[in-house]
Amino acid sequence: MCGVFGIRAPDRDVARLTYFGLCALQHRGQEAAGIAVSDRGRLTGLRDLGLVTQVFNEGKLSGLAGQLAIGHTRYSTTGSNAWANAQPLIHHGSVRTVALGHNGNLINADALRAELRPGLASTSDSEVIAAMISCNPRPLPEAICETVARIEGAATVVGLAEGRLFAFRDARGFRPLVLGRLGEDPVVASETCALDLVGAEFERDVAPGELLIADEHGTRSMEVFANHPARALCLFEFFYLARPDTRLDGVEVHSARVAMGERLAAEAPVSADLVLPIPDSGTPAAIGFSRASGIPFSEGLIKNRYVHRTFIQPEQGMREQGIRAKFNPLAEVAGKRLVIVDDSIVRGSTTRQIVRMLFDAGASEVHVRVSSPPVISPCYYGIDLASPDEMIAAGDTVQGVCEAIGATSLAYLSLEGLEAATRQPPATLCRACLTGEYPTRVPSGTGKLRFEPTPSSDEGPPRAGSSTELPAARLLARP
Repeated sequence: MCGVFGIRAPDRDVARLTYFGLCALQHRGQEAAGIAVSDRGRLTGLRDLGLVTQVFNEGKLSGLAGQLAIGHTRYSTTGSNAWANAQPLIHHGSVRTVALGHNGNLINADALRAELRPGLASTSDSEVIAAMISCNPRPLPEAICETVARIEGAATVVGLAEGRLFAFRDARGFRPLVLGRLGEDPVVASETCALDLVGAEFERDVAPGELLIADEHGTRSMEVFANHPARALCLFEFFYLARPDTRLDGVEVHSARVAMGERLAAEAPVSADLVLPIPDSGTPAAIGFSRASGIPFSEGLIKNRYVHRTFIQPEQGMREQGIRAKFNPLAEVAGKRLVIVDDSIVRGSTTRQIVRMLFDAGASEVHVRVSSPPVISPCYYGIDLASPDEMIAAGDTVQGVCEAIGATSLAYLSLEGLEAATRQPPATLCRACLTGEYPTRVPSGTGKLRFEPTPSSDEGPPRAGSSTELPAARLLARP
């Protein structure tokens, strides 16, 4: 998962606005960040590994002058966590130069890369999109439409080319994208919370299969597909990925998560003394569970918010070490029957350690309630969940998972309850990670690092010293 942001505002500091937009989207990716600007058609980009506040400072932002800007926060799902894969990337094609940021995963990236190699400098699928647009001889709107029509899978994209800002969603709209206005200036972002932070007014959701192009003549909308496939907004966005203050298809995420907790209390009641959230993503559901059950809500677990989210750390060893530094129980849990509420269980290592921590702190019972169904299948559309053999619920019963995590009892929210809480028609949601039923074909090549160079490969990122772009340095590109 990643966060994208874009703005066209000739009379504003677009780099600074993009910086703050990315800060609001930091939860969508913590491995790398970047901003690219267009100054009268001339592209300048700065990207590096790290958080937004680590990559940028006043001096770097002051060097990013322009009338248009895009930004990106990255969590790697295709390609390694390397500088070459940080975004926005800038691709010099035979027709034009394109700066681009991408949220999602392409399921036909292998075939498209085979057509384009050896002219790719990264090992992500995102550069494929930029290369196709930059090498298409047709006018920019048609070049983008033809690219969108050829890609399969998830692609929410922002870009700059020929002095114009463009943004689009794939045909099914797996990942969110919204359009707002800062005065008369258009702003696009992965989530509405980014619009709120920069002071932009929400205008509408960008539709699946829609292309927006903003220039001096205004903002133009184009429908890429005459016949749309079924919509498939990611259900994981509702119960985990999106920020609670974001609105997805008109529904505030916080209120949806509270409703999930209320339904969970009705579906899986339990006698207990306190309801505790696994902060922070489990907090709204815990509030709902407490309200519906009448069991008092308590903080219970104090979170060190200066430690990154453990879901995002790629190595299990790092993940387990992070948990011990991340949570600390309060003394009030001693002797109490606890209900702990979390949004999901994927591998189970986090939950297992928290349950043990609470028992060690003196809890008499620890009942685990999860505001989503069991996660049993991998995601091919932009979430690096885990492989099926790493998923604790894949191939096991609820009782088996309960015993594995050491809880007194365990219950999940039903799929029907989850869908109802989102207030979305079930047919418009992607539920593949919960059901194993995919809205697209299942790709044959799925390894996150499958495009990384091998000793016998002639494809891959340039070796050190062979690139004109340096980490955290500006890249000047021809219009």
